[in-house]
Amino acid sequence: MANSINKSKEQIVAGFQELRQQQRALASKISELEMDMKEHELVIETLKDVAPERKCFRMVGGVLVERTVKDVLPALVNNKEQMNKLVETLTKQLETKGNEINKYRERHNLKIKGEESKDMEKSSKDVKTGGVLVAKES
Repeated sequence: MANSINKSKEQIVAGFQELRQQQRALASKISELEMDMKEHELVIETLKDVAPERKCFRMVGGVLVERTVKDVLPALVNNKEQMNKLVETLTKQLETKGNEINKYRERHNLKIKGEESKDMEKSSKDVKTGGVLVAKES
């Protein structure tokens, strides 16, 4: 009966793994968007010094289209601003997901492998000797 009321250990771990996977997916998407933003910045900086009537090419939905710099530059700036807003939103979601994971860990008393040994190492490092090195006489 206890199993039907409480989650099994496997269910708890699976829930934790799912939360971690969601967190990784958010971090991956943020990283991808930041790389796209850097590309946009590079193109914007390059096109600022180019004559507005000069033709340039832009990839739209997998199709390369010919436009002028004066048409493309405002669209690039707008896209970069939209990506920046999206990155901010995703970053907030990532922080929220991190808090959710920490609460889940505390609620179910989960410990990650290696974490326990680090805590023990910290406590053993707190005990210090006098800092004196004594050589054995042979």
